[in-house]
Amino acid sequence: MPGRGGKDALVSPDVQPATEVQAWRPKLSGVTEVLHAHFTDHAYPMHAHDTWTLLIVDEGAVRYDLHRHERYAFGELVTLLPPHVPHNGRSASPEGFRKRVIYLDASSHLSADLAGRSVGISSFPDPWLRDAISALHGALLQPGDELRAETLLTLLTDSVRARLGERIVMPDADPRAAYLLRDLIEQHIADGVSLYEAGRLLHFDPSYLVRAFSREFGMSPHRYLTSRRVDEARRLILDGHPLDRVATSSGFYDQPHLARHFKRILGVSPGVFARTAGLAAAST
Repeated sequence: MPGRGGKDALVSPDVQPATEVQAWRPKLSGVTEVLHAHFTDHAYPMHAHDTWTLLIVDEGAVRYDLHRHERYAFGELVTLLPPHVPHNGRSASPEGFRKRVIYLDASSHLSADLAGRSVGISSFPDPWLRDAISALHGALLQPGDELRAETLLTLLTDSVRARLGERIVMPDADPRAAYLLRDLIEQHIADGVSLYEAGRLLHFDPSYLVRAFSREFGMSPHRYLTSRRVDEARRLILDGHPLDRVATSSGFYDQPHLARHFKRILGVSPGVFARTAGLAAAST
């Protein structure tokens, strides 16, 4: 059946209605799969992935074995399972569990030499990181929020690397990097530019670009891009373009995507703005 955000959800017809599985592969570099699941009595046998497994549990609790040690995932804990290390999993509460999982390419954001370290601290409390993971899931469900998803993924994987003991050296933010990124965004208001493409073109690490930009302008790159797209949408509306064309011409995924950000920034919907613009034009 259709899933949220235009993705395909898989709901098995031969199990209890409480079992739900939604899986998809997002257009986000380094993420091989996203999984949202609700299980009541399913038990995972011992198995392994060739990816890093980053998960949070929204309801209930999960008991799992990793490298001959019993572990739990629940509540405010963030769980990170390394590639190629077998584990299992079953509900640790009568009502089952609801989880959200991101599978990360083992060769992208987290280096292989961190795998051994993660075995000992596979589940840990970290409110900021949990909130960032939850926000990333939200961004992945919203078509058109790719730059926001990239930003969140970059920041949270930096946090995971630091948690695993990797020394992350971040030089002082160079304002030049911020202005170079701003200029690049300005060249791609409608079509957008990925954070990793920006890093390649500007010869800066993506996380460095995010930090330099946020420090210099007081907002993240994706919020800057969204605000400039709303600015472009205003111009197109005032020029008399129909709203369905305004959305795609200014870089938004569709009209609901435009409406959500337009009202958040300007306080009125695009339709109301268009009507007031038309009334003002008629009175002149």
